[in-house]
Amino acid sequence: MSNKPRDISSIENGLAEAIRLLKDKGIVESTGKSASFLRKCSDPDLDQQIDHRDSVKIDQYSIKQNKGHPMLTAHQYIIGKELQKIDSVTDIDDLLVKFTILQGKLMGKIKSATDPVGEKGQNISATEKKDIFDALHALERKLSKIKQIIEKS
Repeated sequence: MSNKPRDISSIENGLAEAIRLLKDKGIVESTGKSASFLRKCSDPDLDQQIDHRDSVKIDQYSIKQNKGHPMLTAHQYIIGKELQKIDSVTDIDDLLVKFTILQGKLMGKIKSATDPVGEKGQNISATEKKDIFDALHALERKLSKIKQIIEKS
């Protein structure tokens, strides 16, 4: 990456994180392209940009390596910033309370899904997985809003 200052909510930042996590080898294995090539694709000042399919491949590979999803996180953050422009909730205390509530809901879903007397005992059913992922996504959206407010201050 160049030494130009970049917005934290950028594709370049997502790619930098992916390259940091997966190293050059993981980038080549996931996309068939070199990390050097993808670094060039991340510069918003250049016409050449990363292909959406490569972005998805990087996240799929990252998930298989238990290293998260850096490109999806970058996309969520970028879109979240746009949504915040139309979202009236900007009070950090309010967001933290809502985050805590959502965290409690997530913990409840996980606890009931892994309860031995639950739907599939300690194994998590497809319905329970969907409920857990829905709760996770709600929590991630709230966390993204908190990050945006902190970035603005």
